[in-house]
Amino acid sequence: MGVLVLALILALVIGGCVCVVWTARGTAPRWARMVAAVTRGLGELLTVLMKSSKGSGRSGSSSDD
Repeated sequence: MGVLVLALILALVIGGCVCVVWTARGTAPRWARMVAAVTRGLGELLTVLMKSSKGSGRSGSSSDD
C-alpha cells in the first residue's frame, strides 16, 4: 500500500514538471498552465518552509554561543 502511495505521488510530481516545461515552451493549453502554476507555487512554498526550518535550527544554536 505504501509503495502505491509513493508511486502516485511520484506520478503527480512528474506530471507537474512536464506541465511546467510545456508551459515554458508556450504551447500548453489552459489546464496545463494551471497545473504548472500550482506546481510552481507548491515548489516555492516548500522552499520557504525548508529555509525557515533550517534558519530556526541555526539561530537557536548560534544564540547559545
